[in-house]
Amino acid sequence: MFIDKATIKIKAGDGGNGAIAFHREKFVNAGGPDGGDGGKGGDIVFVVDDNLSTLNDFKYKRKYKAPNGCDGQGGRRNGRKAEDLIIKVPRGTVIRENESGVIMADMSTDEPFIAAKGGRGGWGNSHFATATRQTPRFAKGGAPGEEWEVTLELKLLADVGLLGFPNVGKSSFISVVSQAKPIIADYHFTTITPVLGVVSMGEGSSFVIADIPGLIEGASEGIGLGHAFLRHVDRCRMLLHIVDVAGSEGRDPIEDFEKINLELERFNPELAQRPQIVAANKIDLATDEQRERFRAYIEDKGYEYFEMCAPIVEGTKEVIDAVAAKLATLPPVIRYEQEEIPLDMLIKKQNTGFTITVEDDVYIVEAEWLIKILCRTDLDDYESLQYFQRVLISSGIIEALREKGINEGDIVSIYDYEFEFME
Repeated sequence: MFIDKATIKIKAGDGGNGAIAFHREKFVNAGGPDGGDGGKGGDIVFVVDDNLSTLNDFKYKRKYKAPNGCDGQGGRRNGRKAEDLIIKVPRGTVIRENESGVIMADMSTDEPFIAAKGGRGGWGNSHFATATRQTPRFAKGGAPGEEWEVTLELKLLADVGLLGFPNVGKSSFISVVSQAKPIIADYHFTTITPVLGVVSMGEGSSFVIADIPGLIEGASEGIGLGHAFLRHVDRCRMLLHIVDVAGSEGRDPIEDFEKINLELERFNPELAQRPQIVAANKIDLATDEQRERFRAYIEDKGYEYFEMCAPIVEGTKEVIDAVAAKLATLPPVIRYEQEEIPLDMLIKKQNTGFTITVEDDVYIVEAEWLIKILCRTDLDDYESLQYFQRVLISSGIIEALREKGINEGDIVSIYDYEFEFME
């Protein structure tokens, strides 16, 4: 079964805990704290695998968790960093944050994408030694790793999308102009998965064409197979619309043409504006009157028009040459830009509970929901810092610190971030 959309949960590894330890050595008095830091948790990393063509691997496995970092040890030995969890996806997969729909990444290049960052390791007690605090008996726990529910959506990377009703000859066409070998038979929905073919135009020149299956009237509303596959037309630079000009199945070719374009417009109005070439197929079965009627209609609409008989390769070269010429004037395949997940949304969707512990005048704040805010806040930027401070106020953390007896100048520690409390 062809799977081109899946929702999964990903969880990066938690950081290892810092160690509480003191140096012990014969003839050495008061060796001091020497607890090591915890190791960083593993990241969740998506990479492109060109051997994959569907999202079938995500049909049964829906949860992915990276390993945790190792705890620190005495002797200032830091815990080992955990290995990243690599998730392979087909080229063209778009990763969205499920709740907001924001695009986190477009996996169209070979560049890996860190979707969830592993938590940093907690500090060992050696980090907290000062002139006035020489024997700190506390350390910090590791920060939790980021956690997301994401939707994976495969949008084929093709230059040209083949459109048309079932059984109009799209599979025959792609089989004779490329090396693709689709199933060809005289019944509807022979093609039940998108088929990609590379059309070579000579040395160093080629383009990718995609047979989009199952487009019929009502496809944009879920009828037939078209609703599942219309998303694969999104990236196409142009469209090649194949029509059975002979009306061999009792349909009118003009009505077929209008119905398919209407489905495109309903699904995405921008698609209806993509450059489109029309190829009238099955001319061997059509009368001269049928051919001229359809030609006059299409040319009156302003489209480039060609006639062919795909199974015997009549007219297919002229169609391909016209497609290549049109592509040379068009921008490259669409790549979706990464979007920022709104910080306000992160706060609304999280439980804003927290805990505050006090160790030797250090106020340690722990709140897993703050991790996502911290990871996406530039604390060196004034506006970002102001926003983070507003989060601490609105969540009640600042008031809780006051209730704990914090004074101006005391240290507040939030995972790997520390600051002096200022009234």
